[in-house]
Amino acid sequence: MTETTQTQTTPDGAHSPYTPRSPEYRAAVNALRGLRQDLFHDPFAYRPMPRASVDGPMARRLSGRMKEYAARIPHAAVAAAGLLAMLVAWAADGGGPAAPVAGLLALAPVLLTLARPVGAFWLSLMAATASSVIAGDFGDWPWPPGSFVAHLTVLTVVALRTRPRTAAWMWVITAAYGFVVEAVFGYHFSNNSAPMLVLSAFALLAVTVWHIRRNAAQEVTAQQTKTAHERSRRTLLEERTTIARELHDVVAHHMSVVAIQAEAAPYRVENPPPELEKAFATIRENAVAALTELRRVLGVVRAEDYEAPDAPQPTLADLDALLANVREAGLTVDKLVTGAVRELPQGVELSAYRIVQEALSNTLRHAPGASARVEIGYVLGGLGLRIVNGPVPQATPRKSTHGAGHGITGMRERVSMLNGEMTAGKSDDGGYEVTVFLPVATAEEPA
Repeated sequence: MTETTQTQTTPDGAHSPYTPRSPEYRAAVNALRGLRQDLFHDPFAYRPMPRASVDGPMARRLSGRMKEYAARIPHAAVAAAGLLAMLVAWAADGGGPAAPVAGLLALAPVLLTLARPVGAFWLSLMAATASSVIAGDFGDWPWPPGSFVAHLTVLTVVALRTRPRTAAWMWVITAAYGFVVEAVFGYHFSNNSAPMLVLSAFALLAVTVWHIRRNAAQEVTAQQTKTAHERSRRTLLEERTTIARELHDVVAHHMSVVAIQAEAAPYRVENPPPELEKAFATIRENAVAALTELRRVLGVVRAEDYEAPDAPQPTLADLDALLANVREAGLTVDKLVTGAVRELPQGVELSAYRIVQEALSNTLRHAPGASARVEIGYVLGGLGLRIVNGPVPQATPRKSTHGAGHGITGMRERVSMLNGEMTAGKSDDGGYEVTVFLPVATAEEPA
């Protein structure tokens, strides 16, 4: 039994549908596709010129009606260029009977760029030919003076309103138009296509450079916005991770104490009833289960190299040691406590300590030489904090305040976690002030 292999052949010179095309062929096809899309596909589509932006520093000072006029400046500039082309055409004809027609043929393409830019380009080519034929003077062929100004204006405005590729195609077609006229009528009339091509090339090059700079500026702005958003998001996640770690340590400590006390409680009572032993065993089992679940849920936020602190998390009772440390670093800081000092939930104590710590660190970093004051108010229903620093002395060199914003973000996250309120900003004397209120449920209120 033999196997036969069939091969499909194509005639010489024919291409199989699977034959790979050369890069030059693909480039040519793409170029022709772009030409058809830019200049031949629905050329007279309605594309009105948008209004100019009035968000600049000068435009903001204008009134409402003046802003409306300022937004129409590009439209007025195009209309003025059209009137100039019409006057040039009128003057070149010497006020003869064909002067009004020549003026309209120069004006119409320029005004059409306000609504149908691609169609204005084709109309400009046709109007230039018609203007030369109607005038009967082929001394300036194929661009009479009015059509010369009009076509330059049309090329520039359309290039501003479209993409650089469209500008390149318009210049190529303008050059082809001039070459065809030279080939057909070159033996009888002069040809002024060279000045048109040179001037239009400079104009389109300038517009293309403007397009490139504007697109680059937009991309840079978009990238900066995206980077700032990502940086803010990363900072927020880092602060939440830090808070979750600390809360994990606080809650885990308390749950461990509950489990140990529930296990030791039956041994403190002589001959405890079985019901009591069973109740304490249940409490211990629930505490251990809750501790295990807590470690499973919140433990994922720990980094691989993170180690839980051996010492308990700091509270407001440790604030004096913190103030002593910042005083050794060169910061003059005072402390004022008002109200009846009482023990607060450890989460509130920890957050208050961290807020004061971060606010004083910002003072050391951004306001060297300034003095600070920490005010703690134990009020009914919560805890009030106010950390304020004075202005930086004139003789002290100022440090840059541009940073990642971790401090304010972290403070706001802690306050938001406790359903509190926080304000941060410059004070009246030129310093900086952070005010925080952390609500604490009273004994009669549910936590």
